[in-house]
Amino acid sequence: MIKIPKPQHALVQNQLLAALPQADYQRWAPHLESVELRAGQVLHEPGGTAAFVYFPSSAVISLTSMTLDGASVELAMVGAEGMAGVAVWMGSSTMFSQAAVQSAGHAYRLRAVALRGELQPSGAVLTLLLQYTQALMAQVAQTALCNRYHSIDQQLSKRLLQGLDRSPANELSMTQECVANLLGVRREGVTAAALKLQHAGVIRYQRGHIVVLDRDRLEKCACECYSSAKKEHQRLLPSMPRREPLRDVPPPYFTAAPARPPVHAGLALAT
Repeated sequence: MIKIPKPQHALVQNQLLAALPQADYQRWAPHLESVELRAGQVLHEPGGTAAFVYFPSSAVISLTSMTLDGASVELAMVGAEGMAGVAVWMGSSTMFSQAAVQSAGHAYRLRAVALRGELQPSGAVLTLLLQYTQALMAQVAQTALCNRYHSIDQQLSKRLLQGLDRSPANELSMTQECVANLLGVRREGVTAAALKLQHAGVIRYQRGHIVVLDRDRLEKCACECYSSAKKEHQRLLPSMPRREPLRDVPPPYFTAAPARPPVHAGLALAT
Protein backbone atom coordinates (compact mmCIF):
# COMPACT_ATOMS: atom_id res chain seq x y z
CA MET A 1 0.00 0.00 0.00
CA ILE A 2 1.38 3.40 -0.98
CA LYS A 3 1.70 5.84 1.89
CA ILE A 4 1.98 9.56 1.46
CA PRO A 5 5.37 10.87 2.65
CA LYS A 6 5.24 12.42 6.10
CA PRO A 7 7.62 14.70 8.00
CA GLN A 8 9.39 13.39 11.08
CA HIS A 9 7.30 15.52 13.45
CA ALA A 10 3.51 15.96 13.75
CA LEU A 11 2.18 18.72 11.50
CA VAL A 12 -1.14 19.88 10.11
CA GLN A 13 -1.65 18.09 6.81
CA ASN A 14 -2.25 20.17 3.70
CA GLN A 15 -6.00 20.35 3.19
CA LEU A 16 -5.96 20.23 -0.62
CA LEU A 17 -4.01 16.99 -0.54
CA ALA A 18 -6.36 15.61 2.09
CA ALA A 19 -9.35 16.46 -0.11
CA LEU A 20 -8.10 14.42 -3.07
CA PRO A 21 -10.09 11.29 -3.93
CA GLN A 22 -8.36 8.20 -2.54
CA ALA A 23 -7.21 6.89 -5.94
CA ASP A 24 -5.67 10.25 -6.88
CA TYR A 25 -4.16 10.63 -3.42
CA GLN A 26 -2.34 7.32 -3.72
CA ARG A 27 -1.21 8.06 -7.28
CA TRP A 28 0.27 11.41 -6.20
CA ALA A 29 2.06 9.99 -3.14
CA PRO A 30 5.25 8.72 -4.83
CA HIS A 31 5.76 12.12 -6.48
CA LEU A 32 5.26 14.29 -3.39
CA GLU A 33 8.51 15.38 -1.75
CA SER A 34 8.55 16.42 1.91
CA VAL A 35 10.58 19.64 2.29
CA GLU A 36 11.38 22.20 4.96
CA LEU A 37 11.05 25.82 3.84
CA ARG A 38 13.08 28.60 5.46
CA ALA A 39 11.81 32.12 6.12
CA GLY A 40 12.61 34.44 3.25
CA GLN A 41 13.15 31.63 0.75
CA VAL A 42 11.92 32.63 -2.73
CA LEU A 43 10.08 29.78 -4.46
CA HIS A 44 9.47 31.56 -7.74
CA GLU A 45 9.77 35.06 -9.20
CA PRO A 46 7.23 36.96 -11.33
CA GLY A 47 7.87 36.19 -14.97
CA GLY A 48 9.93 33.15 -14.02
CA THR A 49 9.22 29.47 -14.55
CA ALA A 50 8.18 27.30 -11.61
CA ALA A 51 9.72 23.83 -11.48
CA PHE A 52 7.52 22.85 -8.51
CA VAL A 53 4.18 23.64 -6.91
CA TYR A 54 4.08 23.70 -3.11
CA PHE A 55 1.45 22.42 -0.67
CA PRO A 56 2.28 23.90 2.77
CA SER A 57 1.41 22.02 5.91
CA SER A 58 2.95 24.35 8.51
CA ALA A 59 4.83 26.90 6.37
CA VAL A 60 3.12 30.10 5.21
CA ILE A 61 3.87 31.52 1.76
CA SER A 62 3.25 35.11 0.66
CA LEU A 63 2.30 35.91 -2.93
CA THR A 64 3.50 39.45 -3.64
CA SER A 65 3.53 41.87 -6.55
CA MET A 66 6.52 44.18 -7.04
CA THR A 67 7.20 47.46 -8.81
CA LEU A 68 10.32 48.17 -10.88
CA ASP A 69 11.84 50.19 -8.01
CA GLY A 70 11.47 47.30 -5.55
CA ALA A 71 8.29 48.29 -3.70
CA SER A 72 5.98 45.36 -2.97
CA VAL A 73 2.55 44.45 -1.63
CA GLU A 74 1.09 41.12 -0.60
CA LEU A 75 -1.66 39.81 -2.87
CA ALA A 76 -2.56 36.67 -0.95
CA MET A 77 -1.35 34.12 1.60
CA VAL A 78 -1.05 30.37 1.17
CA GLY A 79 -0.98 28.05 4.15
CA ALA A 80 -2.22 24.56 4.97
CA GLU A 81 -5.44 25.29 3.10
CA GLY A 82 -3.89 25.63 -0.34
CA MET A 83 -1.15 25.55 -2.96
CA ALA A 84 1.48 27.95 -4.31
CA GLY A 85 1.83 27.83 -8.09
CA VAL A 86 -1.74 27.81 -9.41
CA ALA A 87 -0.55 29.25 -12.75
CA VAL A 88 1.14 25.90 -13.48
CA TRP A 89 -2.05 23.86 -13.74
CA MET A 90 -3.71 26.68 -15.71
CA GLY A 91 -1.18 26.11 -18.49
CA SER A 92 1.03 29.16 -17.97
CA SER A 93 4.80 28.77 -18.28
CA THR A 94 5.48 31.89 -16.19
CA MET A 95 4.38 33.07 -12.75
CA PHE A 96 2.37 36.26 -12.18
CA SER A 97 3.76 37.00 -8.70
CA GLN A 98 6.65 36.30 -6.38
CA ALA A 99 6.15 33.42 -3.94
CA ALA A 100 8.30 33.78 -0.83
CA VAL A 101 8.20 31.92 2.49
CA GLN A 102 6.85 34.25 5.16
CA SER A 103 6.84 31.70 8.01
CA ALA A 104 9.28 28.80 7.98
CA GLY A 105 7.88 25.31 8.16
CA HIS A 106 7.03 22.12 6.32
CA ALA A 107 5.53 21.64 2.86
CA TYR A 108 5.10 19.02 0.17
CA ARG A 109 6.27 19.86 -3.32
CA LEU A 110 5.30 18.33 -6.64
CA ARG A 111 7.05 18.82 -9.97
CA ALA A 112 5.08 21.09 -12.28
CA VAL A 113 5.23 18.60 -15.13
CA ALA A 114 3.71 15.91 -12.87
CA LEU A 115 0.82 18.17 -11.88
CA ARG A 116 0.00 18.98 -15.50
CA GLY A 117 -0.04 15.26 -16.28
CA GLU A 118 -2.54 14.63 -13.47
CA LEU A 119 -5.19 16.93 -14.92
CA GLN A 120 -6.07 14.62 -17.81
CA PRO A 121 -7.06 11.39 -16.03
CA SER A 122 -8.89 12.94 -13.09
CA GLY A 123 -11.84 15.28 -13.40
CA ALA A 124 -12.04 15.41 -9.59
CA VAL A 125 -8.54 16.91 -9.36
CA LEU A 126 -9.42 19.56 -11.94
CA THR A 127 -12.60 20.48 -10.08
CA LEU A 128 -10.76 20.76 -6.77
CA LEU A 129 -8.05 23.01 -8.25
CA LEU A 130 -10.67 25.18 -9.95
CA GLN A 131 -12.46 25.68 -6.64
CA TYR A 132 -9.24 26.53 -4.83
CA THR A 133 -8.16 28.96 -7.55
CA GLN A 134 -11.50 30.76 -7.30
CA ALA A 135 -11.02 31.05 -3.52
CA LEU A 136 -7.49 32.37 -4.02
CA MET A 137 -8.67 34.95 -6.55
CA ALA A 138 -11.35 36.04 -4.07
CA GLN A 139 -8.59 36.61 -1.52
CA VAL A 140 -6.60 38.69 -4.05
CA ALA A 141 -9.66 40.78 -4.91
CA GLN A 142 -10.45 41.34 -1.23
CA THR A 143 -6.84 42.42 -0.63
CA ALA A 144 -7.05 44.99 -3.44
CA LEU A 145 -10.23 46.41 -1.92
CA CYS A 146 -8.72 46.43 1.57
CA ASN A 147 -5.52 48.20 0.51
CA ARG A 148 -7.54 50.94 -1.18
CA TYR A 149 -10.23 51.67 1.40
CA HIS A 150 -9.25 50.42 4.85
CA SER A 151 -6.97 51.90 7.51
CA ILE A 152 -3.55 50.54 8.48
CA ASP A 153 -5.05 49.61 11.87
CA GLN A 154 -7.65 47.41 10.17
CA GLN A 155 -5.14 45.94 7.72
CA LEU A 156 -2.70 45.03 10.50
CA SER A 157 -5.45 43.34 12.53
CA LYS A 158 -6.57 41.40 9.46
CA ARG A 159 -3.01 40.35 8.62
CA LEU A 160 -2.30 39.10 12.15
CA LEU A 161 -5.51 37.04 12.11
CA GLN A 162 -4.73 35.58 8.68
CA GLY A 163 -1.25 34.60 9.83
CA LEU A 164 -2.60 32.88 12.94
CA ASP A 165 -5.19 30.97 10.91
CA ARG A 166 -2.46 29.45 8.74
CA SER A 167 0.01 28.65 11.52
CA PRO A 168 0.12 25.35 13.43
CA ALA A 169 1.42 27.32 16.41
CA ASN A 170 0.17 30.56 17.97
CA GLU A 171 3.29 32.56 17.19
CA LEU A 172 4.46 34.45 14.11
CA SER A 173 7.98 35.75 13.56
CA MET A 174 8.30 38.77 11.28
CA THR A 175 9.94 42.17 11.39
CA GLN A 176 7.97 45.40 11.34
CA GLU A 177 9.68 46.18 8.05
CA CYS A 178 8.38 42.88 6.65
CA VAL A 179 4.82 43.69 7.76
CA ALA A 180 5.09 47.13 6.19
CA ASN A 181 6.28 45.62 2.91
CA LEU A 182 3.46 43.07 2.88
CA LEU A 183 0.86 45.77 3.49
CA GLY A 184 2.53 48.27 1.17
CA VAL A 185 2.71 50.96 3.87
CA ARG A 186 5.40 52.82 5.81
CA ARG A 187 7.00 51.10 8.79
CA GLU A 188 6.00 54.02 11.02
CA GLY A 189 2.37 53.30 10.18
CA VAL A 190 2.71 49.69 11.35
CA THR A 191 4.33 50.83 14.63
CA ALA A 192 1.53 53.34 15.27
CA ALA A 193 -1.15 50.75 14.50
CA ALA A 194 0.42 48.22 16.90
CA LEU A 195 0.55 50.84 19.66
CA LYS A 196 -3.14 51.63 19.16
CA LEU A 197 -4.02 47.97 19.56
CA GLN A 198 -1.95 47.84 22.75
CA HIS A 199 -3.55 50.96 24.23
CA ALA A 200 -6.97 49.48 23.49
CA GLY A 201 -6.04 46.37 25.47
CA VAL A 202 -6.26 44.07 22.45
CA ILE A 203 -2.58 43.11 22.49
CA ARG A 204 0.40 43.39 24.82
CA TYR A 205 3.37 44.65 22.83
CA GLN A 206 7.03 44.47 23.79
CA ARG A 207 10.09 44.66 21.61
CA GLY A 208 10.00 41.62 19.34
CA HIS A 209 6.86 40.09 20.82
CA ILE A 210 3.10 40.61 20.66
CA VAL A 211 0.62 38.74 22.84
CA VAL A 212 -3.00 38.82 21.71
CA LEU A 213 -5.07 39.37 24.83
CA ASP A 214 -8.49 39.28 23.20
CA ARG A 215 -8.92 37.62 19.80
CA ASP A 216 -12.61 38.53 19.59
CA ARG A 217 -11.74 42.21 19.87
CA LEU A 218 -8.91 41.80 17.37
CA GLU A 219 -11.45 40.43 14.89
CA LYS A 220 -13.64 43.48 15.56
CA CYS A 221 -10.63 45.73 14.90
CA ALA A 222 -10.10 44.06 11.52
CA CYS A 223 -12.11 45.08 8.47
CA GLU A 224 -14.78 42.89 6.88
CA CYS A 225 -12.21 41.64 4.36
CA TYR A 226 -10.96 39.06 6.89
CA SER A 227 -14.29 37.30 7.38
CA SER A 228 -15.36 37.75 3.75
CA ALA A 229 -12.33 35.93 2.33
CA LYS A 230 -12.61 33.14 4.90
CA LYS A 231 -16.34 32.63 4.25
CA GLU A 232 -15.72 32.44 0.50
CA HIS A 233 -13.09 29.75 1.01
CA GLN A 234 -15.43 27.75 3.23
CA ARG A 235 -18.23 28.11 0.65
CA LEU A 236 -16.07 26.80 -2.20
CA LEU A 237 -14.26 24.13 -0.19
CA PRO A 238 -16.66 23.34 2.66
CA SER A 239 -15.31 19.95 3.65
CA MET A 240 -11.64 19.02 3.91
CA PRO A 241 -11.23 15.40 5.07
CA ARG A 242 -8.14 14.43 7.02
CA ARG A 243 -6.42 11.11 6.37
CA GLU A 244 -3.86 11.56 9.11
CA PRO A 245 -4.84 12.39 12.73
CA LEU A 246 -3.63 15.77 13.98
CA ARG A 247 -1.50 15.60 17.09
CA ASP A 248 -0.60 18.45 19.45
CA VAL A 249 -1.69 21.19 17.03
CA PRO A 250 -4.91 23.22 16.71
CA PRO A 251 -7.10 22.53 13.65
CA PRO A 252 -6.81 25.04 10.80
CA TYR A 253 -9.61 27.56 10.29
CA PHE A 254 -10.37 26.35 6.77
CA THR A 255 -12.61 23.43 7.74
CA ALA A 256 -16.35 22.91 7.78
CA ALA A 257 -16.53 23.47 11.54
CA PRO A 258 -13.53 25.56 12.63
CA ALA A 259 -12.51 25.47 16.26
CA ARG A 260 -11.80 28.79 17.97
CA PRO A 261 -8.19 29.06 19.22
CA PRO A 262 -7.41 30.11 22.80
CA VAL A 263 -8.06 33.76 23.69
CA HIS A 264 -4.44 34.26 24.73
CA ALA A 265 -2.27 33.79 21.67
CA GLY A 266 1.34 34.92 21.37
CA LEU A 267 2.84 36.42 18.23
CA ALA A 268 6.50 37.26 17.84
CA LEU A 269 6.91 40.49 15.85
CA ALA A 270 10.59 41.24 15.84
CA THR A 271 11.77 44.77 15.09
